[in-house]
Amino acid sequence: MLPFFNHAAVVFLLLLFYSFLGWCGEMIYCSIGQRKLCEKRGFLNGPLCPIYGHGALLVLAVLSGRWESPVATFLVGMVLTSAVEYVTSYAMEKLFHMRWWDYSRRRFNLGGRVCLLNSLLFGLACLVLRYGIQPRVYPPLEWLMSHYLLIPLALALFVIYVADIVLSVRSAIQIGNRLEKLHAIQDELTEKLEALKAEQLQRQEAQKARLESALSEARQAAAQRRAEAEQALSDARQAAAERRTEAAQALQERLEPLGEFSDEFSQRLERAKAEARQRLEALYAGQDFFERRLMRSFPTLHSPRHGEFLKKLREYRQNRKK
Repeated sequence: MLPFFNHAAVVFLLLLFYSFLGWCGEMIYCSIGQRKLCEKRGFLNGPLCPIYGHGALLVLAVLSGRWESPVATFLVGMVLTSAVEYVTSYAMEKLFHMRWWDYSRRRFNLGGRVCLLNSLLFGLACLVLRYGIQPRVYPPLEWLMSHYLLIPLALALFVIYVADIVLSVRSAIQIGNRLEKLHAIQDELTEKLEALKAEQLQRQEAQKARLESALSEARQAAAQRRAEAEQALSDARQAAAERRTEAAQALQERLEPLGEFSDEFSQRLERAKAEARQRLEALYAGQDFFERRLMRSFPTLHSPRHGEFLKKLREYRQNRKK
């Protein structure tokens, strides 16, 4: 049983070691491209990129005892590591509903998940891995084993590693849930506005009908007054003036609700917008440190479902820094 645990500890420590080297390479590569020290890279909070560790172990396992030539190492390593990157990108997108990296703007890419430049660099890294690094990693591991430190060290690091995975996955899920809630609030506000507009239109139609009725009654009253005026011109002038005043007052009474409704609609509209802004602000400001770190680590992160809201989330964080 002990040889099994020793073997498992060796494999796990190699995974961590190559994940750390991959993280270092990622930091150097991105910093050169940005001409400054870039934000911390990687899905995990610690200085690890497990995709590099798993890729390295896969390449070493496949090449072990075969294809000794550098050309074969380069080609096989390039294909295997590119496959790992493609599968990882696809799996993470399906799991979290977000695209964590995108090479669509680079030439010779495959679905934006892998690109030729990175694949060539992976192939070169596999040469360094097989002929430069791997032969030198076993002496320190043998020393740890001889001093009975291999398994305790692996167990301690395993606990930290799993805790980091759990925390990072939780942060990714929280980002997805936050985007879902932002989208839901926007949809809810849109529905409220549509309902208010429909209600406004309905009441305007009702007021229009009442106004047309009032105008019709006023025309009929005017015609009647003209007929009466022909019989008694002098008396009709005074009576017509009084009736015009009464008709004007009646028309004003019909029109007053229009102004009152317009004010009421504006107030309800502003209340709905203010409530939505308050809820959106709470969601924007609710991001914890780990969510913000994860978004900074993946500057090309985008969401097919909630791209607009992810962009607004980034803009909010940028404005807070100013």
